[in-house]
Amino acid sequence: MLRIIIMAVKVAEIIHRYDVDCIPNGYKGNKQAYIKDSSISKNCTQEVKVLNHMKAPIYVYYELENFYQNHRRYVKSRSDKQLRYGEYTGTSCSPVEWDNGHPIVPCGLIAWSLFNDTYSFTCGSKEIKVNRKNISWKSDREHKFGKDVYPSNFQNGSLIGGGKLDPAVPLSEQEDLIVWMRTAALPKFRKLYGVIEEDLQVEETITILITNNYNTYGFGGKKSIVLSTTTWLGGKNDFLGYAYLVTGSLSIFMSILFALIHVKNPRPPGDPNCLSWNRKNSSS
Repeated sequence: MLRIIIMAVKVAEIIHRYDVDCIPNGYKGNKQAYIKDSSISKNCTQEVKVLNHMKAPIYVYYELENFYQNHRRYVKSRSDKQLRYGEYTGTSCSPVEWDNGHPIVPCGLIAWSLFNDTYSFTCGSKEIKVNRKNISWKSDREHKFGKDVYPSNFQNGSLIGGGKLDPAVPLSEQEDLIVWMRTAALPKFRKLYGVIEEDLQVEETITILITNNYNTYGFGGKKSIVLSTTTWLGGKNDFLGYAYLVTGSLSIFMSILFALIHVKNPRPPGDPNCLSWNRKNSSS
């Protein structure tokens, strides 16, 4: 139990919320007007300081809060058959299904709301490269998303959701989409954006260039970028270690308590339960 807590403490993590800081001063009171106006630059520069040595690989996540991907209608608004084979004849993708009589590929609310903020990193004049390959589950790429299915008419309608997809790239290689389509169980969640494959040193200042495209302002959501190392136990998870510690401590306490009660109040001589048990065993 203590080892789990120690491993969690060893994880170095940087969490930086940027959705408020990336709003220009003239739009602080009307964030919706800012995010919907395509003529306004969405580029935003933020700085974070490395407080603890971060050993590669360093995982880059985006974190959303107050986003309910577990809503029943949202979760059901997809077509797994279409994602795998390109075929769609049903109504499972409602309300984002058709474009001029043709099925949207990929259809449904989950794909339509694809996260589309982007990040790049520098340290001084040096670019920090982010590996964007193999961020999704291999089983998803090979068995759930088709190699011959292309997003030919995605986000072509009048109501645009989140990010766009390259129509020349098959769904099996659209890893941002694959990561996004694995819906989260809780309203606060992280999804993998990429991996930094070099160490970050203590006291280094990292400059993050963000394109603040994704509209979380309409539903009061929050956006953060997270840089995190891992241990053999995974990422930072204080809860697991403390849960084991509390559960183990309670078990020991209850064992001692029952033992003391039994010593103080033993079963009295002549207890009918004891006598019936003795008679049964003696007769056998």
